[in-house]
Amino acid sequence: MRTGEPLPEVGDVLASLATGLWHWDTATGEVVVDAEAARLLGLPAEPACLTEAQVRARLHPVDWNEITGVVQLAVAEGTLAEVRIRIMDERGHVVRIVRSRSKPSFDPERKAYVLTGTLQEVAEPRPGTPAGRSAVTGEWRRSREAFLLDAGRALAEARSTEEVLRVAAGLSMPGFSPDGLAVFGVSGDRLTVIGHHGQPENEANPFVDMSLDTDYPAAEVVRTGRAVYLSSPQQYRSRYPMTWSLAERFGRRSWAYLPLTVAGRTMGAWMAAFAYPVAFTPDERSVLTTVARMLAQALSRAGAAENQRELTEGLQRSMLPMLGPEIPGMDVAARYVPTGGGLQVGGDWYDMIPLPGDRFALVIGDVQGHDVRAAGLMGQLRIALRAYASEGHRPDAVLARASHFFHGLATAEDDPGDLRFATCYYAEVDPATGTVESARAGHLDPVVRMADGTALILATAGGLPLGIDPDTDYPTTRLALEPGDTLMLCTDGLVETGGHDLQSGWHRLRVILEEHTGGLEELADALVQAVHGPSSHHTVGPLSDRREDDIALVLLCRQGEGCGCGESTATRAPVRRTMLSVAQAEPARIATARQHLRDLLHDWPGEEQRDAAVLLLSEMLTNVLVHTDTDALLVAEVAGEPGERRIRVEVTDNGDDLPHKRRPGEMASSGRGLMLVELLADAWGVAPRGEGKSIWYELYESAAPEDGAGPAAGPEAPEPEAP
Repeated sequence: MRTGEPLPEVGDVLASLATGLWHWDTATGEVVVDAEAARLLGLPAEPACLTEAQVRARLHPVDWNEITGVVQLAVAEGTLAEVRIRIMDERGHVVRIVRSRSKPSFDPERKAYVLTGTLQEVAEPRPGTPAGRSAVTGEWRRSREAFLLDAGRALAEARSTEEVLRVAAGLSMPGFSPDGLAVFGVSGDRLTVIGHHGQPENEANPFVDMSLDTDYPAAEVVRTGRAVYLSSPQQYRSRYPMTWSLAERFGRRSWAYLPLTVAGRTMGAWMAAFAYPVAFTPDERSVLTTVARMLAQALSRAGAAENQRELTEGLQRSMLPMLGPEIPGMDVAARYVPTGGGLQVGGDWYDMIPLPGDRFALVIGDVQGHDVRAAGLMGQLRIALRAYASEGHRPDAVLARASHFFHGLATAEDDPGDLRFATCYYAEVDPATGTVESARAGHLDPVVRMADGTALILATAGGLPLGIDPDTDYPTTRLALEPGDTLMLCTDGLVETGGHDLQSGWHRLRVILEEHTGGLEELADALVQAVHGPSSHHTVGPLSDRREDDIALVLLCRQGEGCGCGESTATRAPVRRTMLSVAQAEPARIATARQHLRDLLHDWPGEEQRDAAVLLLSEMLTNVLVHTDTDALLVAEVAGEPGERRIRVEVTDNGDDLPHKRRPGEMASSGRGLMLVELLADAWGVAPRGEGKSIWYELYESAAPEDGAGPAAGPEAPEPEAP
């Protein structure tokens, strides 16, 4: 064009650039296109006025929906609207891809959008073609940026070396995608294969344990830290003749070997092999280099995480014992579950200690904190407990000595503000009789699941957590496991994880305990799954705090009918029994005793009988605490088949005075205990012991007194005396 000549028409310029013009008014529903725009839409190359339906029929349905969204967003932000559109033919095949650019506006009076823009075909270069190796276009650059973002996110989320390699194998680079990948590592002065993709497993053998001095591209990359690009087999053969035979059989046409560098140290090499020639333009090398850097960072993170997991799991395995040999008539199962985040080791532990005479001890505890120091204190405390138990001390003495030891251990650090304590439950078990003698230091009470499936919390006497007061006393509690009973010991992580408090967490576990029908190992898995499995999302607790805690769980089952743990040793119907001691200084435990009895009678059909049983128990325990100077021992037992069961409640004390039936006046505040027993019980009595006495009563599930007849007195009932 010479100076002074007029500029060509805009339409001629656009036509020479294969760019079409179009105008769309949503109020009229008309789209006006010029000849080039009509051709790009697959219509005759002549100006036309089309309806929205005619235009929509030529576009991919997904792209049409995208246009409407982009237009609204562009109007709101006052920017251009740019969309890639797939043009379809009559058979639904994509014939071309065009790019639409427009400046939309909104008419508030007509409530319509008005757009005027351009259409231009977008070239989609195929891998390996000259067009595919040409200069990077804007579309290719945007695709590359999107690919790098996706690849970086996927590699950042990979948690293990295996996941990193799987992500790397699935990378699809825009314009050129390798069909063979390999990741090499370094072990001493040898080259190793961390992982590969695109070739048979046994084909990697020649590259395993290769010396770094070998004339091989990956070895050179590790030695020098510089990438190697080989665009053709001839270039590979001339540059590395000694190892060309190793690569020739794969039939690849181009190779890129890039260093995997982290913090200035080359930790390995990454190979990308192509089935077609690749020129490795600057932009292609830039993509490969960026991927190699992200891959190196991902492998470094995954390796560090795997090393940490291996270290912490090994440390925890060394601290958590094996459950030992099989115990005749008993089954034991245990679980330890660390929290999901951070260091996978903490202060929770369990132990099983062999004792003389075929007895053994079960220990479970929790040292405050979830860090290395908590794990170290836990290990030392576990060793001390084993030592004290092996010396033959009883449960109260074991915990008293352990508390004194832990107090000195937890306060001997340089930081006086970081004081630690530990909760613990220690129980000695006699497999022959099923008796359990225990002492508790601030830990959760044990739970027993009886042979008929009833689950109860066993209230046990206890003292302060270990380490708080070195001179604390720990009273002992004696209980008995009947054939078919299962004892559960756990740390608070099993109860309180998921926003639960002690009450709601216990209700969640009680459902699992009472409904489970499998063996002990399956029960342990079910309890853990209730806290960490999919079902835990449906049983969230009332608290907003959803923090997790370590879980330690021990299950002990005395084999019998209904337990599912082994051969039955029971010779009679399952018996449901609970025991509880109420000391003179602990009148509040009367409420605990009442709750125990209600739990024991949870499926008793007569509500009036349940209330009567609880009332009589309260009267009997209160009578012991008020009229004697001794403690009371409660033993409650439910026996028999459903419909014909019997509840027997017996309260024993060491007092010598036998209770007497009296007739108190209307204003008297006491003296009605035996009257209530006589009125409400089906049978009752007072039995003198060698030291002390016991008073008992029974209620029968099927009892129905005849008209005019009161409850029958038991055979041991004394003749009531006059006041």
